[in-house]
Amino acid sequence: MTNSYLFENIQILEKSGSSLKKKTVLIKDGVLKAFGKEALKNSEHLEIKPQQAKNMLLAPCLVDPHSFLESPFNGKEENVYTLIEKATSSGYGQLGILPRGGLWRDQIESIISLKTIKSEVLIHLWGGFSLSGKGVSLSNHSELLQNGAIGLSDDDYMPPIELLKQGFSLGEMKKSPVLFAPRDKLLQAGGMSRQCVDTLRAGWPPDPVESEIIPLVQLLELHKQYPEIALRLMNISTAEGVSILKETSSKPMSTILWWHLVHDNSSLSPFDMGWSVTPSLGSPRDRASLIEGLENNILTAISVHSTPIDDSETKLAANKRKKGISSYNLVLPLLWDQLVRKSGWGVEKLWEKISFGPSKFLNQAEEKLTLNSNRWLLFDPDKEWYQSNEKKHLTTATNQPIKDKKILGKVIDCGLINQSSQSD
Repeated sequence: MTNSYLFENIQILEKSGSSLKKKTVLIKDGVLKAFGKEALKNSEHLEIKPQQAKNMLLAPCLVDPHSFLESPFNGKEENVYTLIEKATSSGYGQLGILPRGGLWRDQIESIISLKTIKSEVLIHLWGGFSLSGKGVSLSNHSELLQNGAIGLSDDDYMPPIELLKQGFSLGEMKKSPVLFAPRDKLLQAGGMSRQCVDTLRAGWPPDPVESEIIPLVQLLELHKQYPEIALRLMNISTAEGVSILKETSSKPMSTILWWHLVHDNSSLSPFDMGWSVTPSLGSPRDRASLIEGLENNILTAISVHSTPIDDSETKLAANKRKKGISSYNLVLPLLWDQLVRKSGWGVEKLWEKISFGPSKFLNQAEEKLTLNSNRWLLFDPDKEWYQSNEKKHLTTATNQPIKDKKILGKVIDCGLINQSSQSD
């Protein structure tokens, strides 16, 4: 259970469009009760003593636009219950879940089964654009959307352009978002790191920039033909991709994988888990361009894009194991370090990219601080801790990067109840 707090002059960000302010706040049993003088007055009756706020921040919950959960009910690497536990401890109040799984979410049964989960963490399900994610034939789009899918997507690479055009022509998605990754697996040809000098030095198979640029150009051209379709782009990862979007008059909303903002292929040890990600890790130039693209609103939102794998898979060589990292607990601390401390962002800009922007991306209501609500997080940017997969509640997956290293900044508490249940 969350604690009760009385903070005087704590930093508070209330909602999208508001400025960071210092206020007194009262939280009772995880519920936001009062601000200002009213908070002090009520705290006397409740016998809650003031605590030092220092540099802590009270802000709305975070939102993840897309991640994977392949075995929601019996996954040994992650299931919906461990995912909800991990999300609450990391300050996430909304999660977008992609359709890839042992049972692809291309049928209403797989959508409905997950919709029975009762949780204060809101689970938004992307329905499968194609049957079984094979990119051969379309799923029943209208049926999926009518039964709980918030939009349509496929895997982490682009389906055949002919199939996309067929689905766009039918238009059954209406205003619901459709999400695709501008990645061509054939052009990537097994590449592990974006092609550059550092990739050659490290000895990784190179991933040419064309594996992103060619499908990106195709998607943008298709968007011109069907401007009424709410196209979303998954995880732009190159400087060239940002440049193309900058020159595009009608920009689709787009995400960027959080890991691409804090590391590049010049800054990791050869044994770090973070090499094995999709899209491939880019150069320092790519990383700088992605940060600039976010700051200038060319890119919309930051994704966690969690891809949990178990210990047997994690122990394989980087070029043999399944791609992806699982790391909700690291996202805010490392982004704060990179974007606030090092890049000089304001808290308002960071929250636009990790909470409010992702909500827009999902076509969902934005998170905000509201009296008598428990949808808040408490973040201490100065808290030191060590990342370890063995720590309870961080994750059941073992493919977290930068293990056993000191991290600065931590979500201290979140008002959301750290429980989930399935309805009868």
